[in-house]
Amino acid sequence: MFNRKAKPYTELLGKTNRIVEGTVIKGDIISTADFRLDGELIGNFQSTGKLVIGPSGSIIGDIICNNADIEGKFNGNIQVSEVLNVKSKASIHGEVTVGKLSVEPGADFSASCVMKINVKNLYITDGQETEQKKTS
Repeated sequence: MFNRKAKPYTELLGKTNRIVEGTVIKGDIISTADFRLDGELIGNFQSTGKLVIGPSGSIIGDIICNNADIEGKFNGNIQVSEVLNVKSKASIHGEVTVGKLSVEPGADFSASCVMKINVKNLYITDGQETEQKKTS
């Protein structure tokens, strides 16, 4: 009568990764899920989801993602295909390419910025990138 399929364990968790304060990662991170970083990443980050860099979080490297909220520190190149939200306590240095940008007063935004309507979406499948043009 009720033929429901059991959800995989990862769907029950909401598919959000988290790196807590005090953790340092040296290397690259590739994820298809949303990601919250309150620790430190020295390397590159790629995701088809949303990246949140918390107030104690920092990244030195390159970022490619769909959406991002930055409240901590970032130094490098960042490509956000949709919306980048820069919070008031954020510190960003480098090159920024976005679809839309929101910067709160008080943020340290020392970066060159390019806003593009047709930003490429990078989809990660089994560790391999494929490109798809966004047409809006």
